[in-house]
Amino acid sequence: RPAHPTSCVSDGGMLAGLISDGEGSWLECRAFHRAGCDFQCHESQAGLFSFAFAGIVGTAAGHMPLISFHEALQYFQTADLSECRKKIQPTVRRRGLSAVAHFFFGPPRLLQQLQGERDLALAIAQCGLDNNENVHMRILQTIYKKLTGSKFDCPRYGTHWEELGFQGMDPGTDLRGTGLFGLIQILYFVMDSRTLPLARDIFKLSQHELQNFPFCVMSVNITRIVIHVLREERLSRECNRRQQVITVLNDLYVATFLRLYSIWKTQQKTISDSGFVLKELEAFAKKKPKLLLRYLEIYKSGKVGSVIDGGFQHLSPSSGIYSPDLNSGSGNSGKEINFTGVCDLQVEMEGEARLI
Repeated sequence: RPAHPTSCVSDGGMLAGLISDGEGSWLECRAFHRAGCDFQCHESQAGLFSFAFAGIVGTAAGHMPLISFHEALQYFQTADLSECRKKIQPTVRRRGLSAVAHFFFGPPRLLQQLQGERDLALAIAQCGLDNNENVHMRILQTIYKKLTGSKFDCPRYGTHWEELGFQGMDPGTDLRGTGLFGLIQILYFVMDSRTLPLARDIFKLSQHELQNFPFCVMSVNITRIVIHVLREERLSRECNRRQQVITVLNDLYVATFLRLYSIWKTQQKTISDSGFVLKELEAFAKKKPKLLLRYLEIYKSGKVGSVIDGGFQHLSPSSGIYSPDLNSGSGNSGKEINFTGVCDLQVEMEGEARLI
């Protein structure tokens, strides 16, 4: 074996080479070759190799360990989020008759001892992706590895993120409105052994020749829905019952994604229907979050063998959890809302929440 890495050679658009990890074993090193990109493979003092694509550098060879959701959450619990906390609006502001009706007939208020956890979630949603924060980068790499099955790290920037369903080469630009909370909800999805198969099934569907959609952009939209439901206090009763907030938010996120998967798969939806589907999902999540959470419990218990073979229809029709209105959805209906996948989380008055 040579003492130094072999030269990287192009093979059908794929650059591949074998590099030593300094301990006698060999690691396979791959990076996509793009036209017009200057590619270099060089060794750092730590014995790692990094790729430089036209001035864009990313660590390779998979030396960044996976991060669990709980480890990521502990990081945010101890991090200085004071600037992010200044930007949050915990609940939707209401005025006039709307405020009076909400006071007398609306959902219960979140217990005081849970408001700190709620504010933490909203503060995380105001945090942007920071290249200098190791935990932020580990979250990104973990999502990439769990969805793709790769054992190695990928560059921080590149078209490989578009393949995961981000809109460009930098995932950080797609997080407006959800911040890092949008990322840690994906992290929860892929790191929970009970939901990882579902995450991969949805990711596979997102790659379908006809039914494809941007997985991560769709996920950001679902997180945005979850945040709106939280701020409109639609989850307060469930949070109070469980004495938890973030766990409830994560369950609602997965449950909403599960519903989207069932609708998309069984009704042959395409990207032209996305606006209509997301609008229905948001309305349903606000109106009947408890039913969504109940279906997720059934799914996790294994009583629903496949969300495709019947899916939500296994529940009583009177529950309304499988809305017949979706059967009349069409591409034209999808044009009611522009599906961009990113939106700024602003303070809305009641009834103004909408997809942007």
